[in-house]
Amino acid sequence: MTSKLSSEDREQSPMNEQAIAGIYTTMRSELNQIYSKITELDMEVSEHSLVINAIQPLDPSRKCYRMIGGVLVERTVKEVLPAVQRNKEGLEEVIARLNEALEKKKKEIAEFELKHKIRIRKEDNEAEDGLKEGSAQGVLVGPANRQE
Repeated sequence: MTSKLSSEDREQSPMNEQAIAGIYTTMRSELNQIYSKITELDMEVSEHSLVINAIQPLDPSRKCYRMIGGVLVERTVKEVLPAVQRNKEGLEEVIARLNEALEKKKKEIAEFELKHKIRIRKEDNEAEDGLKEGSAQGVLVGPANRQE
């Protein structure tokens, strides 16, 4: 009977390992999605900053065009500037919340790794990174004994 239990445990173990690997992969992809969303929103914040810096010194009564829902609308700088600033502030708040979610997800992944004793193999990645960095940092050097 004990041999049957141990073989049953062995059969369930690979399934559990596969399930754990699937959950871990899902968690990592969620982390990557958060990273990409933060990057995307950072780009939007920088675009908003460019617009603010461009129209701030202008006369408040000057014509200004703004895209609203795919429609280009004519407004004045006085009307558009506060709206762009509010949008930028809202984006910054969303980025702050996403950063909090990112830290929470990192902790969750770290706890999951400890609980299930997950170790990531970095040998292949380090070798690839070394090749990439080496090729990006190449220096062109002429002959050492060159006399002019």
